[in-house]
Amino acid sequence: MGIQDIIEGKKQWRAHVARVKALPPDYQIVYREMQKYFFKVGPVDLTDGNLLPGIVEFFEEGAASGKGVLELIGNDVAAFCDDLIKDSRTYADLYQESISREPGTVEK
Repeated sequence: MGIQDIIEGKKQWRAHVARVKALPPDYQIVYREMQKYFFKVGPVDLTDGNLLPGIVEFFEEGAASGKGVLELIGNDVAAFCDDLIKDSRTYADLYQESISREPGTVEK
């Protein structure tokens, strides 16, 4: 990863944060909670994927149609998040795999 990649990544992240800040307050609160949840238990490829930008796009469409955020995702935010990442490998999966290997073996 070169310096240009780092700079481009920061530009993309700042643009993403600006989109989040443009959402209505209730959407922003739920988005931040989802983001915290994903950073704790989320998929390994969270930073490489389109999960977070996809959520922002989904929220933008919901806000534009005049719906409340809980109308879109339901009352259980964690269950909604779990459903989004149900087919993804998580850090918990990697940990379980690492402790289930024979002692002294190395992952290839």
